Amino acid sequence: MTLLSLFTVHCSLFTLTGCGYKPATTFTKKVFSDKIYTDIEVYLRDPENAVLVKDALNEAIVSRFGARVADKDKATTILHVKFNNVSFTPIQYDVNGYAIYYRAKVSLQIRYRSPKESGTETVTGFYDFPMQPRAIISDALRFQAIKEGSGKALDAFVSRITLRGVKL
Repeated sequence: MTLLSLFTVHCSLFTLTGCGYKPATTFTKKVFSDKIYTDIEVYLRDPENAVLVKDALNEAIVSRFGARVADKDKATTILHVKFNNVSFTPIQYDVNGYAIYYRAKVSLQIRYRSPKESGTETVTGFYDFPMQPRAIISDALRFQAIKEGSGKALDAFVSRITLRGVKL
């Protein structure tokens, strides 16, 4: 065999066998079913954030889990999300001692029940944001920080469910 024919055979085998990549939805479907219902417990300090978290969770169900959002009576998997804690911590100060950078920490408890598995995961998301010296955190900024932190916490949950699917 010539070098060119060996190269051609090698390329053909590589193309046919592929690299072995599988999307995350392949593994999450091993844990969750195709019809998922979400229930968000309202956080009394920021009740409007429940809507944001529900929207972000519904988006994750469609895009990352490859499933559909369903009514409670038709769903085979149920996710119950509760805010454990939301906190804001200064992480950087200017030369005068005023906080100019804050970190929002959002902790969510997610209980899930599916035909294959059920459990509880506590996930945390962080969001860092700048502030003007001597300023206070406005409602709009607080709202945005909780939204971003919740999104990152939900990403952590998706990662954990994907890992569970890999192990099954």
